Amino acid sequence: MSIASNKKAFHDYFIEEKYEAGLALEGWEVKSIRTGRVQLKEAYVLVKRGEIWLLGMHVTPLPTASTHIHPDPVRTRKLLLHEGQIMQLIGKVERAGYTLVPLDLHYAHGRVKAEIGLAKGKKQYDKREDEKEKDWAREKQRLMREKVRG
Repeated sequence: MSIASNKKAFHDYFIEEKYEAGLALEGWEVKSIRTGRVQLKEAYVLVKRGEIWLLGMHVTPLPTASTHIHPDPVRTRKLLLHEGQIMQLIGKVERAGYTLVPLDLHYAHGRVKAEIGLAKGKKQYDKREDEKEKDWAREKQRLMREKVRG
């Protein structure tokens, strides 16, 4: 079940591979995410010192979460992956000109997981071409519905 998705990522990038990663979260963050108070639109993934970090994910704190902590809604969160996956991703990002983007937050066996994508950036003409294809698919559906009715 999806909690939040990053539709902008599919518009701006060609997604080549997808990985599921755990998140190092605090208690108040989990409570807020369970109520759907999370946004991935401006988030991005960064590789630092052999670790993978999620930056810019906004988790709005609940007013009733806790009285003794001062939550930071956009703090840097660590992504949890196997060491082999991390090394593979670091190699592709550094050598092949790929970037890592967060695609989706979802539940897996009761835990919050992030789906990250290994992506290449789209050029402006690629974005226009995708838009034309979507418009044509929508038009085709409309024509088929009219044909069935008539």
